[in-house]
Amino acid sequence: MTSSKYSDEDIIYMQQAIDLARKGLYSTKPNPAVGCVLVKNGQVIGQGWHQQAGQPHAERLALAQAGINAEGATAYVTLEPCSHFGRTPPCADGLIEAKVAKVVVAMQDPNPLVASQGIERIEQAGIPVVLGVLESEARQINLGFIRKMEKQLPFVRLKIASSLDGRTAMANGESHWITGEESRLEVHKMRARCGALITGIGTVLADDPSLTVRLTDQQLSDMNLTQENCHPIRVVLDPNLSMPLNAKMLSLPGRTILMTSRETAERSPEIVEEIHAQGVEMVAVSAEDDHLDIESILHYLAEEEQINDVMVESGAIVAGAFMQSGLVNELHCFIAPSLMGNEAKPMFVLPGLDSMDKKLNLTIQSMDRFGDDARLILVPKD
Repeated sequence: MTSSKYSDEDIIYMQQAIDLARKGLYSTKPNPAVGCVLVKNGQVIGQGWHQQAGQPHAERLALAQAGINAEGATAYVTLEPCSHFGRTPPCADGLIEAKVAKVVVAMQDPNPLVASQGIERIEQAGIPVVLGVLESEARQINLGFIRKMEKQLPFVRLKIASSLDGRTAMANGESHWITGEESRLEVHKMRARCGALITGIGTVLADDPSLTVRLTDQQLSDMNLTQENCHPIRVVLDPNLSMPLNAKMLSLPGRTILMTSRETAERSPEIVEEIHAQGVEMVAVSAEDDHLDIESILHYLAEEEQINDVMVESGAIVAGAFMQSGLVNELHCFIAPSLMGNEAKPMFVLPGLDSMDKKLNLTIQSMDRFGDDARLILVPKD
């Protein structure tokens, strides 16, 4: 029988496991970030964190470090040990074979291939399991993985950089730079964490952006990444296939996917053929008029590309469409202490909000500072 009773000692060691799991925030995708600590006689005898998909899981690394001393130890794991064969063998079996005395788990795995089966297998071997220690903290590490497993959708973070009066570019399109160097560094770290980066064709035509992760080798090493594997998939919403085939991003490291409408793809076979001939990936999704269906886009990324986390960096039209879709999980507003005037471009285009009862309400989740800029992280209000 799984227990929910735990001690202060359990909290201390689970916090250590959570701290280990955070080391994999950037590099484990599409797998979840997991940490494990093995404790025996009040001493940590083994620890590990999952570093990259296909490599040993946290439990296996901790068990390897502990060796034969793992027998009789307590295992603290941030996510239910897996019970199925993937690219690595089941971690539940590893804990059983090592003859640990107890397993303390922060949260049940939302993956239907596991979904309590790992816990059941451990208990059937006669090893008691404690579930729910620091569960809310453990969930925060893997918001994208959880959402993908539960909703078949990625976790969506929409990033906006604006002036104090809510403007994102001058009327002539000039926008370099609204926010400071510290904010821009944080944005590159956000890019490195996500599996896909979404923008609109308007942004591509206006700015010809790179949409790559631009960090130093040392910064990437600290994230367990390299210059080769740090870039998210660039997703361009292009309902009419207006993408210039000499766009900068198409020649840069990483993949680019053009998302267009099924109708456009069917009526423009010559353009489609030219795009494919250039080696550019294209996906056709549902659309209404020139508006691609955002939910279809996100389902594709979660199910076909196994994307846990998506970041949206776009102009006001796409940003507004995402906000009105109700599918944004977090809004990250980087606000510079400057004023750009009423003729400058707004943060969002939000048609139909013509009365107070239609306004979109948000809750401030956190506030922090990067140089002279402030960042607000907001979530939709229930």
